[in-house]
Amino acid sequence: MARSTRTVFAAAAGTAALAGLLFGFDTAVISGVTQAVADRFALDQVQLGTTVSAALWGTLIGAMTAGVPGDRFGARAVLRVLAAFYVVSGLGSALAWDWGSLLAFRFIGGLAIGGSSVLAPVYIAEISPAARRGLLVGLFQLAIVVGILAAYVSNAAVGALAAGDMIWRWKLGVAAVPALIFFILLFGIPHSPRWLAGKGRDPEALRVLASIGDPDPRAALGSFHAAAEEEAARDGQRLRWAAHKRPMLLAMLVAAFNQLSGINAILYYLNQIFADAGFASADLQAIMIGLANLIFTLIGMALIDRIGRKTLLLIGGTGTAICLALAALALGGAIPRVVLLPALIGFIAFFAPSQGAVIWVYISEVFPSAVRARGAALGAGTHWLLNAVIALAFPIAVARLSPAMPFGFFAAMMLLQVIVVARFFPETKGVTLEEIEHSMA
Repeated sequence: MARSTRTVFAAAAGTAALAGLLFGFDTAVISGVTQAVADRFALDQVQLGTTVSAALWGTLIGAMTAGVPGDRFGARAVLRVLAAFYVVSGLGSALAWDWGSLLAFRFIGGLAIGGSSVLAPVYIAEISPAARRGLLVGLFQLAIVVGILAAYVSNAAVGALAAGDMIWRWKLGVAAVPALIFFILLFGIPHSPRWLAGKGRDPEALRVLASIGDPDPRAALGSFHAAAEEEAARDGQRLRWAAHKRPMLLAMLVAAFNQLSGINAILYYLNQIFADAGFASADLQAIMIGLANLIFTLIGMALIDRIGRKTLLLIGGTGTAICLALAALALGGAIPRVVLLPALIGFIAFFAPSQGAVIWVYISEVFPSAVRARGAALGAGTHWLLNAVIALAFPIAVARLSPAMPFGFFAAMMLLQVIVVARFFPETKGVTLEEIEHSMA
């Protein structure tokens, strides 16, 4: 691949992956303001859960509705709109004048997170060669964990520099800066060549294929059209159960287990979890967990195209189950509570290279091109629905049952994941999207 084509390819994949940084930042930044927001607006536990999950309900709607405009107008065009939503959400949350306005701006940010969680991985998958697709779509997950770590570091830095009521406002408002950068960069990347081919814009598709270094653009274009004709013969132009049962089940299962691990509940309520364990402050622990997430996501990216998606899910499910069980025992007082931090770091060490690295790759691979964005929306929608439900239920379960109970539930779900993945999940490493489409038929 020539230097110029490498530059275009890196710019396209990297810019789309930047959506992951905003995803991660907006996901984790709330953990540093939950107590301040509760104090500022006099919220009880149910209202606090509503505040945290407000963005998630927006995320669910954004994920479920992004597929149709994504397939119609292209992922690039819709991502530009979502980038503008990120900017509005960051600025609006910082300037919120009451609880209702904060919920509204968090909801707008959720729309952006949900939509970009569908369209950014789809875009990267469609411009990536099969041999490196796992690594390149993994850039999205890498950007997510960088965003999470950046949120933890930002929260600690703002807490040290600001004072009073302005602390939580600055923590939430910082997100507008990378959002504006993302918006600008999206005007420098091309449409997906597969989307262009699906719209009959073959000359543009050929130019994009050449610009991203495809060795035989005309052969690639021919394979796109052949796959589209096969899908059309099966009446597969609409996402429906009769034509797409297998990829729909796989996308929903991988997304569901990702959330049933408890990953986002842990990230959202990290300060509360450590407070329940007797720690005075969680800023340092949060940064340690964020660093572990980054390191082990890099390991996952190095492994996903070598040992495969299925193997990583099996290893990760086993390891996360053990670590979550240890965390439950520590919070329940059965073992020393100092075990909590290493147990959560161990959980991240197993989660990041498995469920964390695989989810966005898998749901962007298993659907045919004609319905890929809508199929990915189904997987992402499942992810965000469970995310919102768990985020709302977590503080209530902790308050009414015990801090240990949710962790025991998450551990059991990870054992179930191992059984389901071993029995039903196919391996997709090194296989072209068109070959996967044929096998799923």
